[in-house]
Amino acid sequence: MLVLDLFSNKAFLAIAAGVGYAIATILMKIASEDTTTVVIGAIALMLAAVVTAEILLLRQVDLGLAYIAIMATETLLVLCATFFVGQPLTFRELAGGALVLVGVMIVSF
Repeated sequence: MLVLDLFSNKAFLAIAAGVGYAIATILMKIASEDTTTVVIGAIALMLAAVVTAEILLLRQVDLGLAYIAIMATETLLVLCATFFVGQPLTFRELAGGALVLVGVMIVSF
């Protein structure tokens, strides 16, 4: 029953989709340096999971709200993930990410 509760929880689905996009982005960066069937398969599986989470989320909330929550989660994670892949962001890129987050906050209110 706990698993079914998670898949009907709006916050969980939005965060899962954002995390999935961030992981897929990291995998795409890995694939850009060393493309293997395993990495491509992992990207496909991750994106399939994200699509499933988004469909379940869109059954419960409006499109705009779903994408605001997903975009905020994904933006934060991708900004943090750049350090994981060894490409720290410049001040200009961090400022751009901050503008995206501020825009998401403005739209969400």
